[in-house]
Amino acid sequence: MTTGTGDMTEKTESKQKRFILTISCSDSVGIVAGVSGFLTDNECFITESAHFGDPASKRFFMRTVFSVSTFTPATDELAKKFSRIAERFQMVWGLHDADRHERVLIMVSRFDHCLNDLLYRYRTGDMQIEIPAIVSNHPDLEHLANWHDIPFHHLPVTKDTKAEQEVKIWQMVQSLDIDLVVLARYMQILSPRMCDRLRGRCINIHHSFLPGFKGAKPYHQAHVRGVKLIGATAHYVTTDLDEGPIIDQEVERVDHTYAPERLVAVGRDIENVTLARAVRYHVEHRVLLNGSKTVVLR
Repeated sequence: MTTGTGDMTEKTESKQKRFILTISCSDSVGIVAGVSGFLTDNECFITESAHFGDPASKRFFMRTVFSVSTFTPATDELAKKFSRIAERFQMVWGLHDADRHERVLIMVSRFDHCLNDLLYRYRTGDMQIEIPAIVSNHPDLEHLANWHDIPFHHLPVTKDTKAEQEVKIWQMVQSLDIDLVVLARYMQILSPRMCDRLRGRCINIHHSFLPGFKGAKPYHQAHVRGVKLIGATAHYVTTDLDEGPIIDQEVERVDHTYAPERLVAVGRDIENVTLARAVRYHVEHRVLLNGSKTVVLR
């Protein structure tokens, strides 16, 4: 009898709807109490919460995961009621379905390691995303997309056709209801117009620990300089090349015995891990913008 009741409870709890509430606002007294009190009053059960007050920007950031009960108002009504709290503190806020798979468009050129890593995590269910399409300016990696049964779009680009190609990409973003664009070693610079359109929802992996060794062959530059650490940087794309808000970075210690080829191999692994973490943080709504920086509430 006890076992049967426990099974029934487990099944009931597993069906409970979960949401993620993200907020940012000027730091002041009473924000946490206001949010937690609101959720309690509306029969919501908090399962995870993290917050940070930045003494430099005087901004407050919060991410709260909660489940609802049969007594909780419908989602639209809950959001409408919370808007009164948000107005009181002048919040920038979002209420997200915690179980929804974010729709991700991956863009790539010829290097396949980051794409392959993301596809593996997607295929095994390690990352809560959908990938409706892969876009490339080269045809080389179509076989990889086909193997994962994901539509592959070869959109070549030249200086003269760049604007036309980006129109096609933007149309795809809209028609496929894309939440996030990931540049998985896409070796083309997006136009300022495209950067503005994708502000806050386009992640690039830079094959270097920024700032430093920008441009071509960063690992060869690092070898010439005899560096002892190499790394990778995942950041949001902005109109300032490789200067967007940084989401995640990783480094690896190396020494004088590493030839450029070995540095490249180590760098590939670092890029995979760094990009995957940044994508995960974004789709789990852990990244909040703080001026030119980010707050990642892990």
